[in-house]
Amino acid sequence: MNNIYNYTKQALESYFEEIGESKFRADQIFDWLYVKRVKSFDEMTNLKKDLIKYLKEKFILDEIKLVKKQSDVDVKKYLFNLRDGNKIEAVLMNHDYGNSICVSTQVGCNMGCLFCESGRLKKLRNLDVCELVLQILKVEEDTKQRISHVVLMGIGEPFDNYDNVMNFINIINDPKGINIGIRHITVSTCGIVPKIKEFTKEKAGVNLAISLHAPFDEIRNKIMPINKVYKICDIIDAVKEYIKATNRRVTFEYILLKDINDTSDCAKALASLLKDLNCYVNLIPYNETSNTKYKKSDKVTINKFYDILKESNINVTIRREFGSNVSAACGQLRSEQIKKEGK
Repeated sequence: MNNIYNYTKQALESYFEEIGESKFRADQIFDWLYVKRVKSFDEMTNLKKDLIKYLKEKFILDEIKLVKKQSDVDVKKYLFNLRDGNKIEAVLMNHDYGNSICVSTQVGCNMGCLFCESGRLKKLRNLDVCELVLQILKVEEDTKQRISHVVLMGIGEPFDNYDNVMNFINIINDPKGINIGIRHITVSTCGIVPKIKEFTKEKAGVNLAISLHAPFDEIRNKIMPINKVYKICDIIDAVKEYIKATNRRVTFEYILLKDINDTSDCAKALASLLKDLNCYVNLIPYNETSNTKYKKSDKVTINKFYDILKESNINVTIRREFGSNVSAACGQLRSEQIKKEGK
């Protein structure tokens, strides 16, 4: 059976019209699902009994279960079990501006970035829309707190699951859905250029982040295989088109890896690459894992890299570190659980 959380409100309206029901039923169901947060169709008391019976025959409501939770200062990491036994992660971060959740978009990832724990376990499948939506609902249920910001930066490449991601955004932004502001939603991509161009045409108002991590093709080829398909110049050209079409600022994510991409030459090249772009750089201290050879840059190096960008008039921040006492790296908690289960 299909999961009711897979449907945008517009899709539900069309569905009800097709079966001879009024499309306002979609508003009613969205209110029960996303405002009242009911767990069964039987609780939807303003629906006709025969409609409730029909819905129970055609739809299910819940398909992910909390397996494990780790907590540290201002961060909670969640491991969820899916209907087929696969596992995904979500991370809740408490900021002074609100609660932000990092959601996964796939089971595994085919991008194969060498420094990324998620990429060690190949993509098994895309997440359904319901599995994206339920990550938010389950975390809000656990914390009893509203999530105000969403970033699609967990396990998987969002633009490799494009249609489901866009429907997910539709649901969480819908005023009758989870009602998260469009400017509070960020999609991150490692640089799938055709999808960046498609996303540009959407003019959805969602924030775009590019996982760049190197200013030279030679370095990026070694740590991010996607660069052998879409070079840095291709990505920058696509970003320029995006900025021109949307007048939106783009974020460049840059994980600093010791003696790999953290040199002064890299900082200067990055500054030159991004000159005059409406963007800012988010420098990310690396979360080390036992499964990769890469190491975290020291604070002196990170600060020097930051200073070079700042002196070149590049908007730049150093991301606050979360989860030093939990499995902080993306995909690490899932990887540990799979190893523990011997799979």
